[in-house]
Amino acid sequence: MDAVERQVEAYNAGDVDAFVACYANDVVFEDADGAAQTGGRDEMRKRYGELFASAPNLHAEITSRIRVGSYVVDEERVSGLPNGEIHAVAIYKLDDEGLIERVRFLP
Repeated sequence: MDAVERQVEAYNAGDVDAFVACYANDVVFEDADGAAQTGGRDEMRKRYGELFASAPNLHAEITSRIRVGSYVVDEERVSGLPNGEIHAVAIYKLDDEGLIERVRFLP
């Protein structure tokens, strides 16, 4: 199981430590246009720790996955969010150690 699969399992379990461990220390999250939104494990731990605490029924369902080299593209449906369900695409880039170094979200 790679870091992308492990982070989905940790996300669905609300396990912030296991979730953050799937990412490189200097991970960058980008919006659809490539603008950095957040970066690094510390910021990630705070942001997702708050999300997991406020949304105990959070669940991501991967409806399709494509792997090409060091890239993984997931189409997902996320439920249990305070503002309802979302349908999105996440593009993950894995580093040489197999950790997620960059994520771009498409709404």
